[in-house]
Amino acid sequence: MMTVVDIREKYISANQGHLFGHFDGLGADEQDELIHDLSSVAQRVEPTKLVKDCKDAIQLSKANGSNKGSIEPLPSSSYHSIIGNESAEREYWDLGMKAISNGEVAVILMAGGQGTRLGSSLPKGCYDIGLPSHKSLFQIQAEKLIRLQNLAGTNNSIQIPWYIMTSEPTRKSTEAFFKENSYFGLEASQIMFFNQGTLPAFDLNGEKLLLSSPTRLVQSPDGNGGLYRAIKDNNILQNFEKRNIKHVYMYCVDNVLSKVADPVFIGFAIKYGFELATKAVRKRDATESVGLIATKDSKPCVIEYSEISKELSEAKDDQGLLKLRAANIVNHYYSVDLLKKSLDSWCGDMSYHIAKKKIPMYDNATGKYIKTEEANGIKLEQFIFDVFPTVPLDKFGCLEVERSKEFSPLKNAPGSKNDTPETSRSSYLELGSSWLKDSGAILKENVLVEVSGKISYAGENLEQYKGKMFDSEGAILE
Repeated sequence: MMTVVDIREKYISANQGHLFGHFDGLGADEQDELIHDLSSVAQRVEPTKLVKDCKDAIQLSKANGSNKGSIEPLPSSSYHSIIGNESAEREYWDLGMKAISNGEVAVILMAGGQGTRLGSSLPKGCYDIGLPSHKSLFQIQAEKLIRLQNLAGTNNSIQIPWYIMTSEPTRKSTEAFFKENSYFGLEASQIMFFNQGTLPAFDLNGEKLLLSSPTRLVQSPDGNGGLYRAIKDNNILQNFEKRNIKHVYMYCVDNVLSKVADPVFIGFAIKYGFELATKAVRKRDATESVGLIATKDSKPCVIEYSEISKELSEAKDDQGLLKLRAANIVNHYYSVDLLKKSLDSWCGDMSYHIAKKKIPMYDNATGKYIKTEEANGIKLEQFIFDVFPTVPLDKFGCLEVERSKEFSPLKNAPGSKNDTPETSRSSYLELGSSWLKDSGAILKENVLVEVSGKISYAGENLEQYKGKMFDSEGAILE
């Protein structure tokens, strides 16, 4: 156990002595609370290293605009498409279903986000996008797992473990939501909740840590790249080994169309021996503001649209498609073998990135709480794709999928320009309705039907609706 003197020395040696400017004026309980908070941070990362990491992140931000490197599309050995390629899709599906049936597949859901931008006080996964059934995102995704389990086994013989990464603000309410809804028909034992980490915030110069109160530092989630540290800190790898998991499907809670535990994606990685793979959708046009999966100096990476020239963003291949068209949707495959050999180095070597934010803070020099209308501090975060360059190109794959079937993110408040509850709702209903039409159902013009994930994972099992007329809104197929 570190003493008060130890903690003070650690922070003072990191030029953070200002954190103790009000210490002598605190009561004994408040002093203990502050020391406990500072100690918990110091146990995760040395204060001197934290300050250095922030300075390095500031420099990285400045360098990104000038150090472009040689940017090229992924080679054909790494980049494959199932758009218009049904035979490959069937082959991948069979390989993936075999792995699921053997109990070798687990799912990681990144669900640490709050629904504040959507006007909700609940975690984003609890959000109702306005379907006729009023199902939450969590329920929609759980029912896809149930259907896939039914396809993979008999008599509830297959359970796909579901690891749900929350954040400190969302953990309790997420667990309570699942419990209140009886885990949406899944077994409680197949669901494991764990928290992503947090990082302290700095002033704009990256020199001083900020306080949120007299007894606590300002802290915020460590970005989607915090997944790797969270896997390590929560002993998820050991849990994989205990369950004999070999393949991991990772996705984000805000994509209502995500094919949870997608056998096609898993089978794709298995067929080509990829240790890490990612899904992509085609960039809509040369001007779409989206990260792109490519290579930089012959290593796989995600590049920001701002990093490439107008000429490169508009360049086309011999098929008339954009050369750089693989839009990142943060949907990954990991082999457990890769995680075993790489997790420690990823956690130790990943860079931090900065986000300048308006941060409410406590000024211990004046004893006042401060709110500002302008950015006054830096939050540190890690990006999940920063590990891509560490994977050999022949072990890295990218699968191009159809956007309308697999990607409709929920990012913005109702009524915004794009990526809203309205667009998510439309995408979900339009996909299910297209499955019905393909199965021979008749839908009146402009009528959309909600097809539950419990009865169809990817358009199968709808033959019984052949010739059936759907002529009014609000129909739900359960």
